This record gives sequence, structure tokens and C-alpha cells, in this order.
Amino acid sequence: MESHKPYELVRNRKCDFIVKYRFFSAEEGGRKTGNPIQVYRSDFMYNEDENFKKTWMIWPEFLDKENNVILDKSIRVPTYGKAQMWIINETFFGFHRERIKIGLKAYFVEGFHKTAECEVIEIVSLK
Repeated sequence: MESHKPYELVRNRKCDFIVKYRFFSAEEGGRKTGNPIQVYRSDFMYNEDENFKKTWMIWPEFLDKENNVILDKSIRVPTYGKAQMWIINETFFGFHRERIKIGLKAYFVEGFHKTAECEVIEIVSLK
């Protein structure tokens, strides 16, 4: 098993916020190759930014049913679940702090292609 090193250890801090997510099926226009593995580096698009084609480098880190980071990079992540979210460009913390709220709807995107929908359920480091 190839193991994922949790971003908390790599970045030496807690995640910024947590979402519940759902990957779209191929029939819904989602990923044609199925669900990704851990270390999937999709971008993040706020629901209201869809018309502006604006995305952000905010990466998901997927959690298992016990809310532990999935470490096995050889398995696909579940279609539904929770993910810790990491703002990669820390100069945008203030900007995102103003926008990220409990209940906010957003997407995981590859380019501008939506692969999953998500909803913010917890604010962690952005408080």
C-alpha cells in the first residue's frame, strides 16, 4: 500500500474547513474515470462564481467513516463523504474567511468541469 502523508503533517497546521461532498456520476457529467484516490488536487469553485469561471486552489483531503484521513492511495475515495479542505495559497485566507460559511454550496472542479458538489459543514482554521 502506498501511504498518503496527511496535509496536517505536511503543512504543520489544521485544515481550513470541512465539507460533505458527493461526486457526480459519469451520467451526470462527472468524472469518466470514476472516483479519484486520496491526493486528488481538484480546484474549488464557489456556487456563485460559476458564471465568472473563477476557481481557487483549495484541495480536498478525504476522510473515512470514522473521520480519519484516508491513508491508502491505492483505493478510490467514496462517492459520498467528508473532506478536510486546504487553502493552498495562504495569501487568500482573508478573502476566503469572508466567503466560507456553514451551509455554503460549492464544487470540486477540474478546470471548469464540475466533478463533485459540496457543502461546508465546519469551519476549522478559518475561524
